[in-house]
Amino acid sequence: MKPLFKSVIFDLDGTLIDTIADIALCMNKALMLHGLPPVDEKAYKTLVGRGMKRLASSVMPPELQRSADAETCAASLADDALRFYKEAPVVHTTPYNGIRELLAELKRRKLRTAVLSNKPDVMAHIVVHALFPQGSFDVIRGEIDGKPSKPAPEPVWDILVEIDSSPRDTVFLGDSEIDMETARASGCHAVGAAWGFRSYETLAKAGAERIIDTPLDFLEILCV
Repeated sequence: MKPLFKSVIFDLDGTLIDTIADIALCMNKALMLHGLPPVDEKAYKTLVGRGMKRLASSVMPPELQRSADAETCAASLADDALRFYKEAPVVHTTPYNGIRELLAELKRRKLRTAVLSNKPDVMAHIVVHALFPQGSFDVIRGEIDGKPSKPAPEPVWDILVEIDSSPRDTVFLGDSEIDMETARASGCHAVGAAWGFRSYETLAKAGAERIIDTPLDFLEILCV
């Protein structure tokens, strides 16, 4: 069988690993520290994906979001949530069923693999190294201060330079509209992960070229 692609870039949260419980726990601790009400864990599934500060802003009460102190409060909340997250990043977090098998098969087929997350870069590395064997990915990249983050295409292009690949030879696999926007902006092939945090409809509307139901379904699109 002839391979269609040379490389795969994965989103992290909601694609490789289920992180909602730990993210919700840490952000809710930060909210309560600031005297604000916690948010139901299920609500986080539609809020995550654009970085910790955007998440902090989203979970603040509406009146605080509209206040003159909104940006300062969101930054403080994000800092506290990140501090809590660094202390306990993988209490409940686990890879989705089939992900480890998929990664092993991609390595066997000699595809280059990378992770691109809007999680802070240091946390992306910590979480990936805690859950996957060393060398599972050729590149791990999170959000870096002063540099564009998803859905901007620049971090994708930087990764492609490192792994010596091109957009037309690369699949971007993610579970959110942000990931599909990133794939389209960078010229990669957009594949949606229906097992993640967003709905099938959200992925389709965001421009997914294909949506798969399980990680191992991904193998069906790699060759002709």
